[in-house]
Amino acid sequence: MPTFIKSAARSARWLPRITPRSTASGHNAFSTSARRQLMATAGFTESQLMVRDAVMKVCSNFPSTYWQQHDQMEEYPKKFHAALAQDGWLGIALPEALGGAGLGISEATMMMQTIAESGAGMAGAQSIHANVYATQPLAKFGTPEQLEQTIPNIIAGKLRVCFGVTEPNAGLDTLRLETFAKKQDDGSYSVSGQKIWITCAQVADKMLLLSRTTALDEVKKPSEGLSLFCIDLNRGDHRLKVSKIKKMGGRAVDANEVFFENYPIPGDSLIGKEGQGFKIILHGMNAERCLLAGEALGLGYAALGKAAAYARERVVFQRPIGQNQGIAHPLADVYMRLEAAKHATYHAARLYDASKTDGSIRQEEVGVACNSAKYLAAEAAFAACERAVLTHGGMGYAVEYDVERYFRECLVPRIAPISREMILNYISEKVLELPRSY
Repeated sequence: MPTFIKSAARSARWLPRITPRSTASGHNAFSTSARRQLMATAGFTESQLMVRDAVMKVCSNFPSTYWQQHDQMEEYPKKFHAALAQDGWLGIALPEALGGAGLGISEATMMMQTIAESGAGMAGAQSIHANVYATQPLAKFGTPEQLEQTIPNIIAGKLRVCFGVTEPNAGLDTLRLETFAKKQDDGSYSVSGQKIWITCAQVADKMLLLSRTTALDEVKKPSEGLSLFCIDLNRGDHRLKVSKIKKMGGRAVDANEVFFENYPIPGDSLIGKEGQGFKIILHGMNAERCLLAGEALGLGYAALGKAAAYARERVVFQRPIGQNQGIAHPLADVYMRLEAAKHATYHAARLYDASKTDGSIRQEEVGVACNSAKYLAAEAAFAACERAVLTHGGMGYAVEYDVERYFRECLVPRIAPISREMILNYISEKVLELPRSY
């Protein structure tokens, strides 16, 4: 069962299994490693820092060699997922009434950053990513029966979830997706269509599926006629096919094409009202922007830490290469980019959390902040990972130094779940009031 910790910053709130140690001064501190952490932590709440240290302790049991092996073997990190589930971390942002922690996206973002920063990278974060954000719409709009059957089992690690939205033809034009759930006489649905880039569909038990239930030409607005379902993924059914995509990075976590051909799903798998699915998934989209920004930050700090350590230790021409400004200045520049993106990310997360109780915060403001954070963090992470490889020179290509893995993974937050260009379009339109370009 979760334990409760009295926090000076908050009232009694749950944090999963955090054990304090005593410092030489006799005060309790939370520490997992003597490894120097680059990120400045001033200004974070006590809850965020406790989450960071406790999650880092879990991650310390999974060294770089674990992630190297799982990347090379394209093997899902089951033990890592189980370790996080055992300590209750999969429920960090789910309501206490459902067995979760009841914490905010601010703490969840810190958790995802810490996972990536530990050396697990995007693969480690993506192994639980959907369990954190995709469950938000379910927790808010699901029926008591749906919640009882799913949420406790997701938190315990007994069920894994994937999110089925993206399609090969629609791409980012979500409102024009083609997968269709046709209602049957008995109230059930028959699903036909195709999804793509579905993370963890090889191991997931459930999928949150966004599908049309009313044809596009029969609705007044494209955002209407879409419905959200929580369905079983029965990979043994011939009407469902899950095909793994060979990909560049994050190979420890599978990405897939999913094909439905008259795949039957029960009527009670519908989340919320039929035709309101797009509005429902919007509830989780801004949260996902924050989480992904945190993951990008973690990857960037991990890469920068590796690069700085190598620059201090590698001696060429009888002196450390970090003594050369050609090495030092780009690393300093990357650090400042990461710190700036960090402030944007946690501002967005705070705004998201506060908007739930503060009616003066407009959702458009939240959207601008979350999209900006995702953009800035992704760009900073890319710069950090590229510089880490270049700092290592030829050894940057070697698996054992990890930075090649980070570099392969750093493209993910630039591309998904929304491209850099679409974020720039969004800011141009919503903030600068420029004509829409698409």
